[in-house]
Amino acid sequence: MEDKIDKAIEYYTFKSNELLVFVNKSNNLSVEKIIECGEELAVLENKITALEVAKEN
Repeated sequence: MEDKIDKAIEYYTFKSNELLVFVNKSNNLSVEKIIECGEELAVLENKITALEVAKEN
C-alpha cells in the first residue's frame, strides 16, 4: 500500500511543480487564470499533505 501512496505523492508533486512552472513562466495570465491555478494548486497541496499523513500512519 505504501508503494501506491508514494506513487500518488510523486504524481501530485509533479503536477504541482508543473503548474508552478506554468504560472511563473507566463507573462500574460489573466486574473481569472491566476486564481484558477491557485485553486488547483491548493487542491494538489491538500492531496499531498493527506497522502503524507496516511503514509505516516
